[in-house]
Amino acid sequence: MNIFRNIRIIFFIVILGVCAALSPRPAAAQDWFKTGTGLGVDKARLAVPEFAARSAPAEPLEKVFHDVLWKDLEFCGLLDMVSPSFYPTQVPSQPGELRATDWSQAPANAYMVAFGNLAVDASGLAASGFLFDVHNPTAPAVLQKVYRGAATDADARKLAHQFADDIVARLSGGLAGIASTQIAFVSARSGNKEIWVMDYDGANQHQLTHLRSISLTPRWSPDATRIAFTCYVPYRSVTSAQICLYSLDSSRMISFPRFRGTNSSPAFSPDGAHMAFMSSSQGAPAIFISDADGGKAHGITYSNGVDTSPAWNPKTGNQIVFVSDRAGDPVLYTMNSDGTNVQRIPMADKGYVVDPSWSPNGQLLAFCWRRPNGNFDIYIMDIGSGQLVELTRDEGRNERPSWAPDGRHLAFESTRTGKREIWSMLADGSESRQLTNSGQDESPNWSTK
Repeated sequence: MNIFRNIRIIFFIVILGVCAALSPRPAAAQDWFKTGTGLGVDKARLAVPEFAARSAPAEPLEKVFHDVLWKDLEFCGLLDMVSPSFYPTQVPSQPGELRATDWSQAPANAYMVAFGNLAVDASGLAASGFLFDVHNPTAPAVLQKVYRGAATDADARKLAHQFADDIVARLSGGLAGIASTQIAFVSARSGNKEIWVMDYDGANQHQLTHLRSISLTPRWSPDATRIAFTCYVPYRSVTSAQICLYSLDSSRMISFPRFRGTNSSPAFSPDGAHMAFMSSSQGAPAIFISDADGGKAHGITYSNGVDTSPAWNPKTGNQIVFVSDRAGDPVLYTMNSDGTNVQRIPMADKGYVVDPSWSPNGQLLAFCWRRPNGNFDIYIMDIGSGQLVELTRDEGRNERPSWAPDGRHLAFESTRTGKREIWSMLADGSESRQLTNSGQDESPNWSTK
């Protein structure tokens, strides 16, 4: 392999997350975009009064619980939150205290009310949550459940996430919310690039790996029990990029075969049975497929360029999108999971197109695109029609998008504050939220559950 080829491989490893092209636009006005993301539809007006604390120890936990619950529901993309300034003076803590007309009429004009109470006893914390349709006061509760945990701030947060997810599930036809999901990412805040994990809202950030080397491109398994990533470890006395696996169940690394050359960008198949990744073990960097444990690895692409960054269609499981520079600049291609039917995804103009991420419904692709003379930003494409929506623009470099399992949110990395951090946003580019603050965080990947 010549020097130019080596440089190209190193370059692709470094820019695996360098995306190109997005900015806030009126995307929700487009029917295809509404269908693909579930955004842009009429939002139900929801009132969420503070829960009643049944004892003094429950009071500080209620403040944590309510703050988290409100933020979860406000960011879910489905609800219009009623301002507390419009609430009636009497706030219910259990169903018998709910006066539906006080909430359904002006000034609240709520459609739903979520309320309840918190109690602390010898067994821990109990949060009794209720959701009622105040326009149908004789109807049974939409949701009525008791959530239990330890009497700690951490479990108050956890119970609030669970209640929020259950509310979203009731109002979205059964699709659970994302408040209990996690985001894996790469951080160098400890001195080396290691794999970290945090709650979806940026809380509870903690380090998983301690390889004291370079870790990149984390990808969750479908059951959210493992994370595959690119690691730099010794192989036959040479340190090179390899595929590593980390088990969250056992909190340790899992063995994965080592291969010659450069190996990176792992991605689990939707059923968790296979792994796709880039490998130069047989010459030119190509897309390989193996069993989930690395067995039976074999190449499925053959070109003179660099093929990398595979991502499976989560809906079908038999289609893969990947990045290749076989025709010049890196752009996106699709193929069947056996390597057949390779097709280039046409773009409106040239530039770098990298870091594809497939929406859960298999209809939309998010990716980074640097158009000629442009910035690295994030776009969404309808894979069937080729229609595009730009999500970010003129706010630093915006790269490495990753879909949330609800298809309504994206995580990404951005330098808009002058530092490289992890952000999240609704899938129409609105409601951007900064999740990390160390200045050395990149490559987010949203858990599947």
